[in-house]
Amino acid sequence: MKSKSFRLLRRSLLLILPLLLFALAGCSTTDNNAVMAAPGSDYSGPDSVARLHIGDAVTITFDGLPDPITPHEEIIREDGTINLPDVGRVKAAGRTAGELQDAIHALYVPQIYTHLTVTVKVGDRVFYVRGEVHDPGRQIYAGPMTVSKAITSAKDFTDFANRSKVWLTRANGQRFKLNCDAILNGQAPDPPVYPGDQIEVSRRLF
Repeated sequence: MKSKSFRLLRRSLLLILPLLLFALAGCSTTDNNAVMAAPGSDYSGPDSVARLHIGDAVTITFDGLPDPITPHEEIIREDGTINLPDVGRVKAAGRTAGELQDAIHALYVPQIYTHLTVTVKVGDRVFYVRGEVHDPGRQIYAGPMTVSKAITSAKDFTDFANRSKVWLTRANGQRFKLNCDAILNGQAPDPPVYPGDQIEVSRRLF
């Protein structure tokens, strides 16, 4: 009798254990300081949106030279840099386009060229909302954006959305689990969204 009871108890534990592990895995916490910071830069001031971020596409043109140089097009890398001919890696993330122009100019003049005009242009800035929203996909980054606004721009949650399990992945690979119910109720901060970010809304199990 005891042996049978032990087997039943063991079977019950084997059934319950995976559910407990699943629940614990879903209870990860988010570092509020990390999720609120701009990726690839120590700068997170009020004009951080105007600054370049990891994942931004930039085009650098060089004018005023006797022999023209082909414009340099590159996406800002995960370490926040771009790689330019003759001078190598240059920090781009965290700078404005004007600051990057000045930094590039200082690397080329007068060390390599006597006269040079540098122009930095930023390409279309986008972010992505996927999963349980009505209009998933690529969204144009037109200005300051937060996770809740980004989901609204994707036509809001579907009826099957798990609002307490939303993933925010930065362009540099940082990943954060968010509870949008808490965000919408004012119980948690609404993290900023930057160009290149991805938001994934999970589906409810039932």
